[in-house]
Amino acid sequence: MLSLMCMGHSLTCPLPPRERVRVRGLLLLRLISTLVQLRSSWVSLIGLGIILFWVLAALAAPWLAPFPPNATLVPFAPPGTVFEGSKTFLLGTDHLGRDILSRMLYGARTVLVYAPLATGCAYMVGIVMGLTAGYKRGWVDALLSRLSDIVLSFPVLVLYVLVIATVGASAVNIVLAITFASAPGIMRIVRGLTLELRQRDYVAAAQLRGESTPHIMLVEILPNALDPLIVDACLRLGYVTITIGVLGFLGLGLPPPTPDWGSMISETRTMAQVFPWMALFPCLALSSLVLGLNLLADGLQGMAHRV
Repeated sequence: MLSLMCMGHSLTCPLPPRERVRVRGLLLLRLISTLVQLRSSWVSLIGLGIILFWVLAALAAPWLAPFPPNATLVPFAPPGTVFEGSKTFLLGTDHLGRDILSRMLYGARTVLVYAPLATGCAYMVGIVMGLTAGYKRGWVDALLSRLSDIVLSFPVLVLYVLVIATVGASAVNIVLAITFASAPGIMRIVRGLTLELRQRDYVAAAQLRGESTPHIMLVEILPNALDPLIVDACLRLGYVTITIGVLGFLGLGLPPPTPDWGSMISETRTMAQVFPWMALFPCLALSSLVLGLNLLADGLQGMAHRV
């Protein structure tokens, strides 16, 4: 989304094609530079390793899963149960006889698709609002800030439940609800960074050259605000991952029988004392992924402080 609303006019001011390529190049170079610096932080490397483990597990789910994720086999089979003399329920089965390992692998796909998608959408909206508010200031800043205050005044989980209960539970609606609830917080961060960076000499030089407002915001300001945004994105991605799990636990996630870690925990929570493996392993999967994201964010934050 490389066009911003010019609040002083009633038209959209898109960047020229060459400027769009330049913006993408600057953002890509900054991301590559950040990834290269990860080698100096063992905390980040551990977090990145955990994330890559689940990414590879999700990609290889059709080959790693010993059974179809929704196949009804042997209910309440404990971990290590041998099935028909050839395959083993390594993590056991649930109350419907579905293999937990297979559902966890396919459930990783659900989390690793919709959590980054929802986070990315929230960042696109939040960055556009924050850049516009911080650079334009005046009534534009006041209007966008008040709108953000209204959304942020609601408890986040209640807001998610209200939105999804109103529009219905589906993948698209989950992404829209998370975007709606998360964008104001991102807008606040970007606005603060923009207010600081707009005072820099290179922004004044761009203004003297007669550069357009979208050019200044996207080429001069945004790339220089990426470091704290990358750290926040990792933390926010972990929070969104938990949110998707909570929504699935509350029955507001993806419709069954789609494998989803949150719904796996919800469906078996009443039997956890007798058959603990049915809820334990999805909980560990969700916790490990969030831990990896938090470790990565901590390492990135430490590198930013050293710089």
